[in-house]
Amino acid sequence: MTTPSYPPKPAPGDRIAVISPSAGLPGLFPRPYELGLERLREEFGLEPVEYPTTRRMGATPQERADDIHAAFADPGVRAVIASIGGEDQITVLPLLDRELLRADPKPFFGWSDNTNLLAFLYNSGVVGYHGASVMCELGRPGAMHPLTADSLRAALFTSGPYELRPAERWNDVSGDWADPATFAAEPGSRPGAGWSWVNADRVVEGRSWGGNLEILSWLLMADREIARDPAAYDGGVLLLETSEELPSATEVFRILRNMGERGLLRRFPALLMARAKSWSFERPNGPEEAARYAAEQRAAVERALRAYAPDTLAVFDVDFGHTDPQLVVPYGGTIRVDGPARRITVTY
Repeated sequence: MTTPSYPPKPAPGDRIAVISPSAGLPGLFPRPYELGLERLREEFGLEPVEYPTTRRMGATPQERADDIHAAFADPGVRAVIASIGGEDQITVLPLLDRELLRADPKPFFGWSDNTNLLAFLYNSGVVGYHGASVMCELGRPGAMHPLTADSLRAALFTSGPYELRPAERWNDVSGDWADPATFAAEPGSRPGAGWSWVNADRVVEGRSWGGNLEILSWLLMADREIARDPAAYDGGVLLLETSEELPSATEVFRILRNMGERGLLRRFPALLMARAKSWSFERPNGPEEAARYAAEQRAAVERALRAYAPDTLAVFDVDFGHTDPQLVVPYGGTIRVDGPARRITVTY
């Protein structure tokens, strides 16, 4: 497996491709999308470039693959960002031209279902960035969260170390994008309790890999973009987060158990587990239900680690998943997890 390397960074004034490798939700919800484009222009100084399927629901996997190819092949485009996630990007992977994507490597930003493309780039030798989408983070009502904006700006334009910070307040309750009132003010928030550390008596520094847990389970089932030899991940930092579908603690444990049985979990001496999203439109949990859900998920993760990777340094409630704020973390890049100092430093 090729060791991923960092692609060149864009500069203010450059063009950035905006693609929808999963779902063309900008066509259904233009308000957060247009707001995100406006912030790319005005706050980051980048010029968004759209493609045929960026705003189109129901695009075929081949049409979405064509847009990915066009974005990476255009020498005038210096970065690529997903509009949002979805649930069928795995169907696009077999259609991608690996040599084309690494001929002119570019920073790609996305998360959730975009774990597919991040894993593909990882295996193509290109560092990607887990985090930031046009509709969610850039199109956040009221304003971008300062922690999100700062980490995205650093990931886009700078190279070198960047220390992550725990969010003092956070949120996982979403407004209805179809309701203009949603965009009249910033979302509410609740106090954060900082990160929670397990086996924090050591320092681990390694290449990151992982992403959304449910998507990883699909990649494992389809036997795509997962190394046949688990030793390929030796010494790495595992990134895991769960989605708004709120997988049960039982499902989380079973996915991790299967990764353990494959020999994957023990390869990573450090795990960063994102703060669990505990609310959805389908399951609008109150505070007590939400806290119980998050606690049960953490217990499931710890149970799997005890069985398959008992020495792993684990950090829980890191803000890089489906909650707000969202920190951008490199995918295939270097992350340093300092247990004694309780510090996490990524390299952009």
